[in-house]
Amino acid sequence: MIPFGIIGTNWITHSFVAGAHATRKWSLRAVYSRTEASARDFASKYPDSASIALHTQLASLANSPDISTVYIASPNSLHYEHAKQMLQAGKHVVLEKPATCTAAQLHDLFGVAAERGVVLIEAFRHLHEANFKVLKQSLEKLGPVYGASLNYAQYSSRFDAVLRGEWPNIFTLEFGGGALVDLGVYCVAAAVDLFGAPETSAYHPVIVETGADGGGVLVLRYEGFAVSITASKIFGSGAPSEVYGRDGTLTIPTITDIESVVFRASRGERKGVVEGLGGGKEELNLKEEAEDYARIIEEKDFREVERWRKVSEGVIGVTEKCRKENGLLFPVEREQPGKGEGTTGIIGGV
Repeated sequence: MIPFGIIGTNWITHSFVAGAHATRKWSLRAVYSRTEASARDFASKYPDSASIALHTQLASLANSPDISTVYIASPNSLHYEHAKQMLQAGKHVVLEKPATCTAAQLHDLFGVAAERGVVLIEAFRHLHEANFKVLKQSLEKLGPVYGASLNYAQYSSRFDAVLRGEWPNIFTLEFGGGALVDLGVYCVAAAVDLFGAPETSAYHPVIVETGADGGGVLVLRYEGFAVSITASKIFGSGAPSEVYGRDGTLTIPTITDIESVVFRASRGERKGVVEGLGGGKEELNLKEEAEDYARIIEEKDFREVERWRKVSEGVIGVTEKCRKENGLLFPVEREQPGKGEGTTGIIGGV
């Protein structure tokens, strides 16, 4: 099994560990946290906690001979420095989305990974779901693609904190937050994996009191069609995601945790026929990605690493450009960081 450590002791990390252990290809051997109490509390959730090493220094984790791989789910703004330190130490890295704040940081990390001969992969969990793969394989049913609508709008309880005058990380540019890079990135990644990097992109955000984007509409232009993306953490929506073509429409109810794929024929002898594709969703929603990553790491499948690198580069090419065009700058992009500095758009609503 792959002996791995984790950085980031939050719910998503527990989900990854659960999914990874369920594959029987991973074994949690180390936990890093800024405090030993937090690390111990995380490790205590697992039956073999006594054999899990606790680290409060990144250098200690990086230099540990007991792990080969590190899963990183720290705050977005810390991804780059955490991943670079692990890669330089010769560890494989699974890096939660968004991998980095800028394309330059991402390029640097992939360069370090190549120099050390290790795997770096961004954790776009939904792209590894069985039903997303069914969606991708079924595009040929559509004939020429005419467009797509991809949606991820989910009200966040942390927006209540914003309305109380607080600054949660996910709504703070200082920590690399905002709806586009938090939820919108799922839709952008799906579009890039399905269709490749777009020719052009334009983002129309709603800016909240923290100066970050709470939601917005993104349009990706491809040759002959466009993809509309609605992403939000300040309002919810039950709208499905769809891909339209000459011969029909493919529909999924959600962009992640996809329960079904449906094809509706729009012409010819099968006009009006509704066809269910794929099967039910995996109960542990990070198990499928953990399975794929284990194979890539075990086999050192750098051809597959390169494929996923292109997806990551396509995604950050969109998100970085669209953020900058709307003045949504992260600290690394500003000479003098400050709360709400350099933001434009709609404040608090239309």
